[in-house]
Amino acid sequence: MSLVHSFRPFVLATVTALAASSLAGCGDGKDTTAANVKSGSMPEGESWTGVYFHPVFGYLHMQEEGTNVVGRWKRTDHSHWGELSGTTTGNVLHYTWKEHKIGMVGASATTKGKGYFVYKVNKENIGELDGEFGLNDAEVGSSWKNVKQLRMPPDLKSIGGDGEGVTPGHFGN
Repeated sequence: MSLVHSFRPFVLATVTALAASSLAGCGDGKDTTAANVKSGSMPEGESWTGVYFHPVFGYLHMQEEGTNVVGRWKRTDHSHWGELSGTTTGNVLHYTWKEHKIGMVGASATTKGKGYFVYKVNKENIGELDGEFGLNDAEVGSSWKNVKQLRMPPDLKSIGGDGEGVTPGHFGN
């Protein structure tokens, strides 16, 4: 048996132990799956209701009723459509989401998670959603930034597909 082969189990065990201990030592022990955002006032004259654009996720149509918001989107490549629902506190929306793969049915056709948006107004005085989404119980993980489209009313019923979905106006998970 060569020297390399005899040390392989030791090296593998050492690397695994070091990786595990470094991961356990990261952070401050708080939940890293939840967003750490503070709400502020909603910018004057602004509303969550509208249509927002992202180059991958396409047009996100959102409708606000009190502190509840529902939304739907269809990706620009038409491969998926999704929906979200959540509640607002000032300029922060915490939501749950589902995305359905078009042309598929069953459990593998739908992904889900949580996320948040912070409503801001850019230097051109146009509303923006700056946030993240995560898979399953995680609220963070991937960036999702959108720009509000002017003079484009939301139409949640225009977005859907062959997967299950919530009825616009129904706020729930």
